[in-house]
Amino acid sequence: MRTTIASFLAIVWVVIIGCSTAGAQSQITFWTTEVEQDRLETQKEIARAFTQKTGIDLRVVPVQENLLTQRITAAYAARSLPDVVFHPIDFTIGWAEAGILDNKSATEVVNHLGKDTFSAGPLTLAQVPKGYAAVPADGWGQLLLYRKDLFEKKGLPVPERWDHILQAAKALHNPPLMWGFEAATDPGQTYTQQVFEHIALSNGVRLIGPSGKVTLDTPQMVETLEFYKALTRFTPPGNLYWLHTRLDYLTGRAAMIIWSPFILDELSGLRRDQPVVPDIAKGEPGFLARNTGFVTIIRGKKGAAQYGQINYLGITRDANKATAKKWVEFLLTDGYLQWLGMAPEGKLPMRKGTRDKPNCFIDGWMGLEFGVTTRAKISKFYGMDVVKAIIAGVDGFDRWGFAKGKGALISKIYGTKIIPEILKRFLDGELNAKQAARMMDERVKALEDS
Repeated sequence: MRTTIASFLAIVWVVIIGCSTAGAQSQITFWTTEVEQDRLETQKEIARAFTQKTGIDLRVVPVQENLLTQRITAAYAARSLPDVVFHPIDFTIGWAEAGILDNKSATEVVNHLGKDTFSAGPLTLAQVPKGYAAVPADGWGQLLLYRKDLFEKKGLPVPERWDHILQAAKALHNPPLMWGFEAATDPGQTYTQQVFEHIALSNGVRLIGPSGKVTLDTPQMVETLEFYKALTRFTPPGNLYWLHTRLDYLTGRAAMIIWSPFILDELSGLRRDQPVVPDIAKGEPGFLARNTGFVTIIRGKKGAAQYGQINYLGITRDANKATAKKWVEFLLTDGYLQWLGMAPEGKLPMRKGTRDKPNCFIDGWMGLEFGVTTRAKISKFYGMDVVKAIIAGVDGFDRWGFAKGKGALISKIYGTKIIPEILKRFLDGELNAKQAARMMDERVKALEDS
């Protein structure tokens, strides 16, 4: 009798354990840095659709981007990482090297969806031995915005080359009514790193040289520093960052700025909380949008480049790998256009289409509406030529170090902001160009060794 009871209890216990394990495996957690309320609601809608299709519960957890590394570090130590984390390229390779991300799962997703369905550039930046550290989700390429109407009046060429940029900045400079070019100068802002890195890449400045070592003390870097300082002659005094440059362009006080595509909805006048002064002055809604030109690739003396910021979906070490892969694949297929639609001006599709429909996500993105107070298609304000130019740049997005496997070092550079700090000292006259290049080289090498 006792044996029978014991056997029965054992069977019940196995069933209980099996049920609890199945329950645990049927729910996964997704950390996202898209924390705005409207975007959270969209992500929860996508999650509900995923649950309805698969039976797997998905918990969407918002995490502020500036707290993401801290939260990930704590979760890693506690072995409680989320199943999937949406994050910028700045962390991808470093997290893979630290064992936070599961390269094998990400690579399996890419191969299952089809490597050729993704843009080549974003895959290259996330490449690790035997595959990829994470799966590309969305991104944007930095743009040089310029006043087409003012350029045409002065007969100025498109500012896609260094000499043309300086020529136009000098010709249009009329402070305080109009600043010829607003360069980023705030040493405490990531924006300054982004703008300066774009200019440096355009002159062939690479973080890693042919020897595989940090190589910033080069003639190309000296040229870049001197060019950047020349630009600041046409820039307002003080420490400028994204808020200043955006405000001055939207109020008609800047002839050229470098910004992300997230400015497109404000520029078009679709936000009531951000008046576009030239539109008001002319009495023509959309005037500034129609009279803004966009340069994607800047050409220096020794190169050409467009800075790109890419966001990835990382499957972590602690994930339920099978269900996490299903979520990533769903998000990049059934839920993809809804995801991109949260902010299409700054969420370019890194997955172009499916095997059967190679361009379906690009075509779908072009039909998405942007804006907050009022919504409209991007092509309505800027034309299909601009839209196609923006999307065409994805394959060529460039960044320091990632393609050379130096993502962990990049994370340190961005975290410490040593490049903007030294740049500011140079701009203030504390250092000459050669001294600044040498100091950048030394400080970055010290970071790599730390």
